[in-house]
Amino acid sequence: MLVRFTIRNYKSFREPAEWSLLASPDTTREADNIVEVPEFGLRLLRSAVVYGANASGKSKLVQAIMFMRDFVRNSSRETQKGDAIPVEPFRLSTVTEHEPSEFEVVFLHEQVLYRYGFTASTTQVVAEWFYYRPKTKEIELFYRDEQGIRLHKSRFSGIIQSLVTGKNVRENALSLSVASQFNNPIAVHAFEWFDDKLGGVSGLSADSYQGYSMSEAENPAQKQRMLDLLRQADLAIMDVEIETAEFEQVSATMPTQLRRQVREQLKQGHKPVIYSDVYTARLQYDANQEASGSVSFSLTSDESAGTEKFFYLTGPLLDVLDNGMVFVVDELDSRLHPNLVAQIVALFNSRTLNPHNAQLLFNTHNSNLLGKSSFRRDQVWFTEKDRFGATTLYSLGDFTGVKKDGQYEDNYLRGKYGAIPILGDFGHPFTATQSQPEDAR
Repeated sequence: MLVRFTIRNYKSFREPAEWSLLASPDTTREADNIVEVPEFGLRLLRSAVVYGANASGKSKLVQAIMFMRDFVRNSSRETQKGDAIPVEPFRLSTVTEHEPSEFEVVFLHEQVLYRYGFTASTTQVVAEWFYYRPKTKEIELFYRDEQGIRLHKSRFSGIIQSLVTGKNVRENALSLSVASQFNNPIAVHAFEWFDDKLGGVSGLSADSYQGYSMSEAENPAQKQRMLDLLRQADLAIMDVEIETAEFEQVSATMPTQLRRQVREQLKQGHKPVIYSDVYTARLQYDANQEASGSVSFSLTSDESAGTEKFFYLTGPLLDVLDNGMVFVVDELDSRLHPNLVAQIVALFNSRTLNPHNAQLLFNTHNSNLLGKSSFRRDQVWFTEKDRFGATTLYSLGDFTGVKKDGQYEDNYLRGKYGAIPILGDFGHPFTATQSQPEDAR
């Protein structure tokens, strides 16, 4: 589970910003919305939501945690010496645009508490640190900077010790990634959390996960669970069928990189499954309004964008809930009805329906959720930019005098918590055009 995530000098975040899943002492909805971890004295939230105006930094926060995950996953095995690190500092300041970006995460994985972080520029990892707490005391496993690396010798011994102390880790690679690749048990265990337990998707495009849901729908048991979700979402879909295609039929419409990957697999004798569409089945009725059969519809051509999105979300949703993952979603509410989004949130906030303690972290413009008693105050977060273009991240729990079950939605839309746009007069440009002299038009 995620405990907290901290960033500094990344995209619109100039100063340190912390997204915490630590619950306050407040007892509101604690029976469902909170996971107790008595071994470490932790109370962790099952979900968190971020509100803010357009361009306030909501998506940048999601991008930050996904960048950290991807860099840990790939810095050792997917990059070469000299490759640029895809990190972007805060560029609206002449001071920070040349400084490294900083990331730190505290997470709980199989009863071990880890704290891991690094600072990096586009050319090198400037510093990196790794601590863990198997019981009560936090232990430093390594600390790396430009002067070298300080290593816990009993826990990083043998080939790993000689590898990382002998400057064999590239400047643009993380020591954690390298140690994991060489099977150091502690590094492998921490790496598993980034690789298997931290998932993220964009709510604006299903490109990164639609293939996963299609493949899951070919498993009869999993398909039935996906259909159950579709029915509960009131989409009136009886069944789905997955259509596959030969490479030659769809290669022209494939992204260039994907087309190259498939061709490479074909050269190696593999025949990857290529999913081309999903067909939904809906009941057809006769003149007496009796069900007389079914009609098939293309998910991509005939169904609504919201239906298409929710179907593709069902695969990741079930995976996340089954495996107790952290699910980070950018624009979860895009194309989905507010009541449907509220039901997704309720899944995660339920001790019964979420027994493996998966967490949902997302941003949204759907203020209706604030009026549905879905969240505690410490689960609601806001992003707001100052006049210099820097994002501040803060929680509703930071405000004093906010009632436990107050009118969060009304207060938010009225600007009581900030994080809303300061709108000008949209009629002004039209009025100005209409008042121009005839010969100036």
